[in-house]
Amino acid sequence: MSEREPNRKDSRLRSSSSLLDDLGQGDIRGAFGTIRVSDAAPRRTWRRRLLTLAAIVGPGLIVMVGDNDAGGVSTYAQAGQDFGYTLLWTLVLLIPVLIVNQEMVVRLGAVTGVGYARLISERFGRFWGLFSVGGIFLLNFLTISTEFMGVSLAGQYFGLHPAIVVPAAAAILIVITISGNFRRWERAMFVFLFASLLVLPLVVLSHPDPGAALKGFVIPGVAGGLTSNSALLIVAVVGTTVAPWQLFFQQSNVIDKRITPRWLEYEKADTVLGAFVVVVGAAAIMMATASAFTGTSQFGHYQDALRVAQGLHVNISPAAGAIFALLLFDASIVGASAVTLATSYAFGDIFGLRHSLHRGIREAKLFYSTYTGMVVIAAAIVLIPHAPLGLITTAVQALAGIMLPSATVFAVLLCNDRQVLGPWVNKPWLNAVAGVIVGAMLVLSLILVVSTVIPSIDVTALLVVLGTGAAIVLVVGGVWSSVSARGRPRELEMSREERESWRMPALALLERPIWSLPRRAALAALSTYLVLSIVLLAVKAVQIAVQH
Repeated sequence: MSEREPNRKDSRLRSSSSLLDDLGQGDIRGAFGTIRVSDAAPRRTWRRRLLTLAAIVGPGLIVMVGDNDAGGVSTYAQAGQDFGYTLLWTLVLLIPVLIVNQEMVVRLGAVTGVGYARLISERFGRFWGLFSVGGIFLLNFLTISTEFMGVSLAGQYFGLHPAIVVPAAAAILIVITISGNFRRWERAMFVFLFASLLVLPLVVLSHPDPGAALKGFVIPGVAGGLTSNSALLIVAVVGTTVAPWQLFFQQSNVIDKRITPRWLEYEKADTVLGAFVVVVGAAAIMMATASAFTGTSQFGHYQDALRVAQGLHVNISPAAGAIFALLLFDASIVGASAVTLATSYAFGDIFGLRHSLHRGIREAKLFYSTYTGMVVIAAAIVLIPHAPLGLITTAVQALAGIMLPSATVFAVLLCNDRQVLGPWVNKPWLNAVAGVIVGAMLVLSLILVVSTVIPSIDVTALLVVLGTGAAIVLVVGGVWSSVSARGRPRELEMSREERESWRMPALALLERPIWSLPRRAALAALSTYLVLSIVLLAVKAVQIAVQH
């Protein structure tokens, strides 16, 4: 079989979803059940609904738990060790952000059958497709490296040399992915997902202060006040909890699992469940480390996850240290698999390659070669001695927070494209929520950028100024959107059956959207800001490294 489509133009003229990989259509074969493509029976009883959910569940849980990867575990642990319980409120605010962002790509995947990277390229032009994918390639590769850092540090806690445990982890990742069997891969992921439940005994063993934890959840604040360093960590918490790679992964994984609009509500339930699971896990780690280090000489002096595990061992119990190290290893495997797959999916999307876990190695050589190559190179980088692992982890998560607004902007634009989503386009309230999310992300990253350029600036005052400016822009934008919407023709009413059977026509049949001058200017400004922010983040990382 040829790796590329014999005639890409012909493939784009296919009816319905215009899939580059025809194995994206067929029976849903999930870890816990099968739904035949011919299954048209209604789900009237709770038993039938639960069995259907069991077959569908997977992409949402995997993308969310994969988000609590090595970088996530390390970042939450740093938040607890350096700031106690005072950053727990950030996790509560991130629940709706997670759900809104991921629900949009779930819809895009189920209705279009086309990956996120390809949709951006086809609807906004090759430049923007390459720009978004280039950024995600860089971020994902660095993120995969942090996963192997987590493997290395977890192994060191148990006395295992990195030269043994890192290659072993890389081999595990490659073996469970290149089988050419989607169900086998998903079941392997669920083994690691169930292992992540170790956060529950960890938080129980740590005996967190319930009063301080409750205050941390409901009263926003930062121990020691808001500074450039604490702003960096908050951006890192946001970046590790709501990461850009999640958008690329879940949309492609929904397609790979063959989920169509008929099963959309079940996949949304999978996503909502995953959002709560990831926040519970993050909060448990933050509370455990806050309990372990508050009142000790190590409080406020985070180094890396290995020192956190050793601190839990000394300050709580040997069992707590061992559980944290196991969680770190487990999170690294799940995260590495999901992030690497997200990159391989995007690579296949943008370059027109076959990219499906249903295909064997012979049918999708470049897809699996890309996956294997990234795993091997990232693992090799981690074996370089004397690398500042803790600093790299925090910087990568902050980079994810900086890149999130641009990734979310494309999701919002695509979800308002009636040619792409038809009756499934965003409702006005969802656009308003998405606008607030993008505004908040931009404010946080702007604080990081400005405080890096002007270290002496009052960060609290800067937050007030930027927050007020963002609020004004959002209100003006909302009013303009509401006024401009009045002149548009009303959308045709559709029955539920019609909505569930609606799929995007072939991409070649769609007219490119006409970009207004303000939209072009806004996207150009956003991309320029993104590049500038990444450069200044590197400067900030070097400053912190020199201080230590």
